[in-house]
Amino acid sequence: MGIVDKVVRILIAVVIGILFFTNVISGTLGIILMILAIVFLLTSLLSFCPLYLPFGIHTNSKK
Repeated sequence: MGIVDKVVRILIAVVIGILFFTNVISGTLGIILMILAIVFLLTSLLSFCPLYLPFGIHTNSKK
C-alpha cells in the first residue's frame, strides 16, 4: 500500500470519526461508517488491504 493510499484512508477515517462524535452522522449509518473508519485505520497501519489481493491492485511504487 502506497503513502498516498494510506494518507487518504486516514483522512477519511478522521473525517468520519469527527462527524460521528459531533453527531452529524448517527444511528445505523453512523455505526456502519465508524466500522468502515476503523477498517481504514487498521489497513493503513498494517499497510495491507485484503481486497487488493484478488484484484491484483498495488498502490506502492516498488520497482
